[in-house]
Amino acid sequence: MDKFEFFSKFNDAVIIINDKKEVLYKNNAFRRTFVDFVNLQKFSHQLNFDVCSLDGENMEMYSPIYQAITSPQNFFAYVNYQNIQKGLFYFNITAIKRNSYVVIIFNDVSAQNKIEILDKEYNLLSEKYKKLQEENKNFIKIKQKAQAQAIKMVLINKMSNVIRESIDISKITNSALKELSNMFGAFKIYYASTLDKSFKIEQVNKDFKSEIDSIVKFDEATYKLIVNKQIVVSNCLKEHLNAKNLKKSAFRIIVPIYHLNQLLGIIVILSHQQRELNDEIDILESVAAQLGNAIIQAKLYEKDLKTMAELQTTLKELKDTQVQLINSEKMASLGQLIAGVAHEINTPLASINSNNSIIAKFIKKINDKEIAPILKEINDIDREAVLRISNMVKSLKKFVRLDEAELQEADINKELDLTLDLIRHETKNKIEIIRNYSELPLIKCYPNMLNQVFMNILINACQSIAKSGQINITTELKDNSLIVKIKDDGKGIAPEKINKIFTAGYTTKGVGVGTGLGLAISEKIIQKHKGKITVNSESGHGSEFVITIPSK
Repeated sequence: MDKFEFFSKFNDAVIIINDKKEVLYKNNAFRRTFVDFVNLQKFSHQLNFDVCSLDGENMEMYSPIYQAITSPQNFFAYVNYQNIQKGLFYFNITAIKRNSYVVIIFNDVSAQNKIEILDKEYNLLSEKYKKLQEENKNFIKIKQKAQAQAIKMVLINKMSNVIRESIDISKITNSALKELSNMFGAFKIYYASTLDKSFKIEQVNKDFKSEIDSIVKFDEATYKLIVNKQIVVSNCLKEHLNAKNLKKSAFRIIVPIYHLNQLLGIIVILSHQQRELNDEIDILESVAAQLGNAIIQAKLYEKDLKTMAELQTTLKELKDTQVQLINSEKMASLGQLIAGVAHEINTPLASINSNNSIIAKFIKKINDKEIAPILKEINDIDREAVLRISNMVKSLKKFVRLDEAELQEADINKELDLTLDLIRHETKNKIEIIRNYSELPLIKCYPNMLNQVFMNILINACQSIAKSGQINITTELKDNSLIVKIKDDGKGIAPEKINKIFTAGYTTKGVGVGTGLGLAISEKIIQKHKGKITVNSESGHGSEFVITIPSK
């Protein structure tokens, strides 16, 4: 209807209803706002007063639309509208009576209502925010304390672990310096030990390694604080009295390291990060206490190690002396025995030799051609036996040679042959001796002692061969060193025993067969010659002893 077109210009939704409850007009704003409008009855059910009390049975009287239509006067109400798809909306409705028409204008106050709700929520949130800010401040303080405590515990635990794993002062102090450097952002940090009224740098971060052993001195006021066990915090242009001026002011912390009342040293921390020390003071004091205890423990441990090393050296010297005394006594007894035996043998041997010469003269005068050759052959055999006995006695006397206490020049090949002659009873008809001798110069040595070494190794080689076998003896001169190799094809030495064979008292032979001193004495003799003796062996495949001594 044209007469209602005036309402098309309204921004608010407008609906016109007659007294028969028929909808005569809806402007465009109404159609946009109430897109789900079907009929007036359903629409009236979607509109409700914001607050109402249901006392009657007629539900229509509680509908804002019904009230607007039936009201004898202009009507105003605050209502809500339930849109199934978009939710709940709020409107101020104004109903104007004109004859038989009712013009109802819907003013959308949903946004305003939301603003009011949001204002209330905002005020509530503001109050909560203020409370949270206060709680957050308290939480930050608690967090800072917890972090400081955690840092303290981590630092102390790390130092405790280092102390448990190591008793090395250098390692312990380096660990402390590294952790404190990270904590304070230090560009320089060092540990200095006490030295009269000054300090000597022991450990420093790598960029300042050249300053180790440098002397550090402080003014009297600073030194007095250190002596009184106080942590010194200051800004400085010189880290100590002997130092050059810094390019810019530095934040300096000096931490005294004490054990009981003994000043052990200090830790000096230099940083360009200015800060107030609160909880860090506790951390520094704890670190200082830990470090003080660790340094004392490390020093005690080093002292114990030094004492132990001295005792082990003394024990080794005693064992070496014992072996040498046993060897000397053994050789002295052997020398006396051989001297006595040689004297006892030489007297009757001289008589036999003399008689042999006389008998040889008589045999020449015997004319019996059958008897004379027989007697001559017997006489020759006796003369050869006498010569062999005489040579054996001479070899025994040469082997012992107790009067040879000084270095002498000797032909090692001949010394080996001499030893082989003395053990012929061990090798005869059983072991083949293969001599691989090189041409050697005379070697300065103690011949009787080397013969004893050769004797020990060769006897062991013979005893390791069960029935028959070979012993290879090789001599050579290489790189100004004499090398003697004695190799057998006997039963060899087990891997777990090979590292023990030069130990005094250890033997691979049966009970009562070996003393366990032969190879121990041999090693000492070779060491006396500034050489070395090694062994290569494999079970079931023989052994090879290699003797190396300087030739000059």
